[in-house]
Amino acid sequence: MLNFRNTNIFFGFVLLALIGVHIKYGMPWYVYPVLFMAWSLLVFWGCYYVGSGFFIRIVCKGPADKKQVAISFDDGPVVDYTREILQVLKEEKVKAAFFCIGNRIAGNEEILRQVHADGHLIGNHSYSHHFWFDMCSAKKMQSDLAMMNSEVERVIGRRPKLFRPPYGVTNPNVKKAIIGGGYTPIGWSVRSMDTVIKEDGKLLDKINAAIEPGAIFLFHDTSKTTLNVLPAFIKEVKKRGYTITPLDKLLDLQPYE
Repeated sequence: MLNFRNTNIFFGFVLLALIGVHIKYGMPWYVYPVLFMAWSLLVFWGCYYVGSGFFIRIVCKGPADKKQVAISFDDGPVVDYTREILQVLKEEKVKAAFFCIGNRIAGNEEILRQVHADGHLIGNHSYSHHFWFDMCSAKKMQSDLAMMNSEVERVIGRRPKLFRPPYGVTNPNVKKAIIGGGYTPIGWSVRSMDTVIKEDGKLLDKINAAIEPGAIFLFHDTSKTTLNVLPAFIKEVKKRGYTITPLDKLLDLQPYE
């Protein structure tokens, strides 16, 4: 299994072997930087590919034996466009998961209450969602996640157990924070790229092409493009005979402590 521990063991043995060859037969010096580069590329892949399981197993997809998918939204709650997305979901009778940022809750309490009252799942997406979040110590990360949970508890009386890492980045410190806080890490199998794609038709084509059993779609309730295409996407999912299932039910997980 390709993970951080096994990778370090493998490259450690290779390094020892190369040192032995170097001492006995001689070897060009640049072999060592090449080895380090190969190790670095693997670690980089493990950090930035949320489904790699390189540092910690992250649930990114549901069972493939039923025509069920789940949809999730990151980065809210926000004035634009969380409420409008909630209205679409209500009209289509669909439940979703909202991985919220803690520092966006103050001032948007009523929106968060509506998310909860409408029967949607609320997950932890960190308090700060800082650009350098993954460079923090495990202790600081765990404190950040606890602050987010406290904000949610203040508003709806529940503490999220499901956590989606900011930017989908993991590393040893993120792993420690997840384990230390008792969270269940959640990823996605379909990244909509709705923060980049601004053309409605292009976004709709991309997500429609990714509909398959067990898929977990990542959207952002900060995206007008997502709001624009969401009704058509939901209709297409249903037209193909799929059910949009709440994330916790799809994955058979407890969403709150």
